[in-house]
Amino acid sequence: MGCLPLPILFVLGFLIGRAVAGNNGALWGAGIGLALGLLLGGLLVMLIRRKR
Repeated sequence: MGCLPLPILFVLGFLIGRAVAGNNGALWGAGIGLALGLLLGGLLVMLIRRKR
């Protein structure tokens, strides 16, 4: 479950970026979605490890 935000936010960022600004926006949206997915996935793993 820790890596689940990655594909969801990547695809969501791609679709939103493409709808707003075409191909260039799709690239930026995918990059931002990937960065957010990595951040949230790392945060989730950190929170799970802290509980133990």
